[in-house]
Amino acid sequence: MDPILTTNILNVVYEVSTLAVVVLGLAVVFGLLGVMNLAHGEFVMIGAYCAFFVQSENLPFLAAVPLALLVCALLGLVVERVLVRPLYARPFDTLLATWGLSMLLREAVEAVYGRGFKSVATPLTDSVDVLGAGYPAYRLLLTAVSIALVAGLVWWFVRSATGRRIRAVVDNPELAASVGIPVTALARNTFVFGCCLAALAGVMLAPLLPVNPTLGLDFILKSFFVLVVGGLGSLVGLISGSGVIGGVEGVVSAVSDRTWGYTTVLVIAILFLWLRPNGLFPRT
Repeated sequence: MDPILTTNILNVVYEVSTLAVVVLGLAVVFGLLGVMNLAHGEFVMIGAYCAFFVQSENLPFLAAVPLALLVCALLGLVVERVLVRPLYARPFDTLLATWGLSMLLREAVEAVYGRGFKSVATPLTDSVDVLGAGYPAYRLLLTAVSIALVAGLVWWFVRSATGRRIRAVVDNPELAASVGIPVTALARNTFVFGCCLAALAGVMLAPLLPVNPTLGLDFILKSFFVLVVGGLGSLVGLISGSGVIGGVEGVVSAVSDRTWGYTTVLVIAILFLWLRPNGLFPRT
């Protein structure tokens, strides 16, 4: 196979799989709680800064994973209890509240680290030969981990008792509460889980991105595009939306540049909002 074609295919798979991980936390929170967390990108940003902090302290890169999960779990607990829980029945107010939270988090990080770009060293610097094309080992690892993570979470959601409780709450929260399902605790844990997934994505992607306080803005926009295309509150929609947005951006960026790639997915999202507002796989 032509090495350039192989590289482009691997880039598309990388874009789709990592985007699915970023969007997964947002999709889980929206699917159960009906909350579009506009601060989701800032939790990705905090995860990336945790990776930078670990590097600056000369600690192993993997130490950033428990640190990011702990920081974002604690922050998610506070945000859910103080900000989100009182607004569950008011989706527009939740949008405004989480938008304000996103600005607050950006300003807080900027006050500590400044506006400048930070870099995180790549844990794996080698390249791997794939069908005659040299491809960065860390990107391959990230792709494999992302696919395994999404597949594992989908399997858990479909097969586990907790997944069945979540689906029951999504379908009918009043009936779920009447049969003894702890709806409030499940909602809290789901929100925290979504924040932790965003933090994990931030740690994973930090070595490949310029880390700065506005890093999360791009991710929240792409996540919104994925949910618009795939359908809100649907795991199948999450995967299909990630495939469309990540795949199109990867292909167009390879043919032209990233600016045209981003412009193309923006046009696709607008067309879906206009012609198919419920996405490819709306929740029924």
